[in-house]
Amino acid sequence: MINEEAIKSYILKNFPDILGADIERLGSGVQGSGFLISMQTPSGLRAYVVKALIPEGFGHDYPSDRAAVFLLDLDEYKNLPQHVRAVDVLAEMEDGSVRSIGGGKEYYLLMERGEGRDYFQDLSSFACKDRLEQHDIGKIRSMASYLAGIHSVKKDSKALYWRKLRDTVGHGECLMGVFDLYPDGILPDEEMTDIIKKSVDWIYRLKPGYRRLSQIHGDFHPGNIWFKDNGDFILLDRSRGPWGEPADDVTALAINYIFFSIRNHGDVRGAYLEGLILFFEEYVKISGDEEIKGVVAPFFAFRSAVVANPLFYPELTAQQRSLIFRFCRRVLESDAFDPGDTENYL
Repeated sequence: MINEEAIKSYILKNFPDILGADIERLGSGVQGSGFLISMQTPSGLRAYVVKALIPEGFGHDYPSDRAAVFLLDLDEYKNLPQHVRAVDVLAEMEDGSVRSIGGGKEYYLLMERGEGRDYFQDLSSFACKDRLEQHDIGKIRSMASYLAGIHSVKKDSKALYWRKLRDTVGHGECLMGVFDLYPDGILPDEEMTDIIKKSVDWIYRLKPGYRRLSQIHGDFHPGNIWFKDNGDFILLDRSRGPWGEPADDVTALAINYIFFSIRNHGDVRGAYLEGLILFFEEYVKISGDEEIKGVVAPFFAFRSAVVANPLFYPELTAQQRSLIFRFCRRVLESDAFDPGDTENYL
């Protein structure tokens, strides 16, 4: 329900010729509700409508989703002949006040500066190691423990779990969107189609498990994990919503042990294989999530498409890229992922 008093205050501030305003509910539909604002002006009655979206379903689950819909409306209503015009986009603040966020040409995020060394540097150093060193083991355990901790926060929402599954395949930043960035000739269309189809099969296979919905980071890859000298780490760039499937975070990191090993050795071995196995073992031990290995397949497909993308990693050879996609297909064809058997997936 909209804050009527705050809307009235906004109107009186932004329409200086207004003598008074009344608000009444027009009605509700499947996606939202409308409210009529009647304004008394010296020249007569003026009327506007405020629209609000229902906050779950249709991809409108988070406030940022609803803001995106309205900002697009503000940009585009005026460009279609005979369409009503949008006047502004309003934001209700924590203190209950309402203010404008409309009219921007572009939007920017201001945030704190993070300091440390990203985990990519650790992964690069594994190339000359047959075994993990103690500080490597400590970092892997701390990351597994962190994920197990945030994933212990659960939420009961079938809609949000299904959204995460759906987005993993169809979102512009996920599997199909990443494939759309591939230059022509890198991967045949039929191979992309096969991976997408198999991933969709997995999505419907996983839908009954909606009670797994957990707090997640959403992009837990090495570039977003920065370690300080004391062994603690900070995170950057949480993405695509606060709730989802824990496998999204687990695979975002795990694929990099596989990717870096293939890039440096042509297979999965040494410190990379040890790190992959240790990460899964620690995560399962701390989280108690025995199901995780039977859930990761479509998330590994998305992450495989990322690391094999020549726009992100142009130095990969065709053979290395082929090994990544062989791994991807074999995992999609397996009932559960076994980290210790990774070489056989290749």
